[in-house]
Amino acid sequence: MEKVRYGIIGCGNMGTGHAKKFFAGMVENSVLTAICDLKPAKMESILALEGCTVTKTYTDYKEMLASGEIDAVIVAVPHYSHPQLTIDALNAGIHAVCEKPAGVYTKQVKEMNAVAEKSDKLFTMMFNQRTNCVYRKIREMIRDGELGEIKRVNWIVTDWYRTQFYYDSGDWRATWRGEGGGVLFNQCPHQLDLLQWVTGMMPKRVHSFCHFGKWHDIEVEDDVTVYMEFENGATGVFVTSTADTPGTNRLEIMGEKGKIVCQEDKTQKIFKFFKLAVNERDHCKTSKEGFKNPDFEEIDIETDGKNPQHVGILNNFTNAILGREPLFVNGNEGIRGVELMDSMLLSTWLGKTVELPIDDDLYLEELNKRIATSRVKEAVDIVIDTEGSYGSTRS
Repeated sequence: MEKVRYGIIGCGNMGTGHAKKFFAGMVENSVLTAICDLKPAKMESILALEGCTVTKTYTDYKEMLASGEIDAVIVAVPHYSHPQLTIDALNAGIHAVCEKPAGVYTKQVKEMNAVAEKSDKLFTMMFNQRTNCVYRKIREMIRDGELGEIKRVNWIVTDWYRTQFYYDSGDWRATWRGEGGGVLFNQCPHQLDLLQWVTGMMPKRVHSFCHFGKWHDIEVEDDVTVYMEFENGATGVFVTSTADTPGTNRLEIMGEKGKIVCQEDKTQKIFKFFKLAVNERDHCKTSKEGFKNPDFEEIDIETDGKNPQHVGILNNFTNAILGREPLFVNGNEGIRGVELMDSMLLSTWLGKTVELPIDDDLYLEELNKRIATSRVKEAVDIVIDTEGSYGSTRS
């Protein structure tokens, strides 16, 4: 195989964005040969793009999977369908790229992961923010022990501003029946993935306060504050909203040996390591002064400057299929972000702290209560250009 032939299922915002990258020649050693959508008008929009290489269109994704026209597929449909379409692709002998999130509830994601474990085809998640040099560097520093034991993680990410028009642009958006959640499931899967990826830790307990339709005419969460506790005793706070402007994207990770501060939004760009001269725990126990802080050095953190985002994931996946490099993101890791999202909603619904891993059946039971009363929306049904809306793009 000289080139990997791709198909895209779902020609909305993300599917169209991916198609443009193929047509621009940004995904090496590959070609987009087929697309699929239930609505032909959306496919016509892609066919009209400059440099289009698509030779086949489908309204039934199973026909595309069985066509022999593709080697790999990008699943870019509403969230509930991510696991089943990925399962069907892998079972059809097709390599699969799943858009975030991996699913809406943990039970369905575990079913997908079980199929992926048995398949000889590659499976990845579109965790494009993992390619960002900033987050790769933070992960490296933590793994190398530069912060020592982590004590606290705080992330406020409120630069996800969305208007009512955005929510009205799809009949599935911001409904329990169609999307399964709000800001946690649509905007924040990347941050929730990064939270555990860069630190190497999953919370053991969360207590959350999700507000539903607080700032918009929607039924899902658009304002969230979460308190987290980790196995090693560290604590954390996660705050997000789609109604703050100008929003903030500030991550602070405090360790025994210092603190990383990363802020990348419209107001500031900071990436610093406040490196303590001595371990704070040792200083606390040995200092003979009651108010003496350890000395520290303020260091501007340097990175390799690379931040390929979606193109980085697609190029890696293509080369992994061709046997030219290892897979960067194992798709089975998508369960962790879904576990975090689900735990945050479940804590709010139950009004108490919940333990992780959560009770899969209890979560689905509570979700189904909301689905049963979910409203049917009329929508404009348009494709919105998502370029530049993915959060941090520092290079």
